[in-house]
Amino acid sequence: MCPVMTSLPDDTLLTESGLSARGDGRVLIIACGALAREILAVRDANGWTHLDLTCLPAILHNHPERIVDAVRSAVVRHRADYEAIFIAYADCGTGGLLEAACAEMGVEMIAGPHCYSFFEGVDTFAARDEITAFYLTDFLVRQFDAFVWKPLGLDRHPDLRDMYFGHYDRLVYQAQTDDPSLTVQAERCAARLGLTFERRFTGYGDLAGHMQVWASA
Repeated sequence: MCPVMTSLPDDTLLTESGLSARGDGRVLIIACGALAREILAVRDANGWTHLDLTCLPAILHNHPERIVDAVRSAVVRHRADYEAIFIAYADCGTGGLLEAACAEMGVEMIAGPHCYSFFEGVDTFAARDEITAFYLTDFLVRQFDAFVWKPLGLDRHPDLRDMYFGHYDRLVYQAQTDDPSLTVQAERCAARLGLTFERRFTGYGDLAGHMQVWASA
């Protein structure tokens, strides 16, 4: 059972365990743990108390082949308890399989390839066509070691850095919040990867618009 949070969700728990639904809303959002703080911020700022949230472990993004089954299980587990369910995932490396599963189950998901796209705006992101940029969000800056440094073995073999990142020319930090301390952390991440640093303030991007629609369901 995922732990129930009563305050700001802990990043490590969101990475490894996820977030349980409280069961006190009529609309449920099933999301990636990497989006928990952003979804809660948008919900609370708008007073959408009828929206409930449950999150799957964010680390599934390192194993996209597991995302579809995890989302299916969550929908089955919660369907009887809510009037409507929405999926706060984009494709996220599932090769269209998540979209097909959501269509089969009759639940709506976010369009686009990944969260970097919908944070910046799907159309804007696609127009940039940046194949040599490496992206981080607020969550991934805070969890850089858990998602990037350690899984790639750079904590043990830092000499692999250039092999992994030699074809990138910059790290783009998509900032959801205006937090100077996160910007400093993101700059350090860029330095560790040997990349030029760029910060873009995206806010919540298309996520906020999707949530507004979901809140009206």
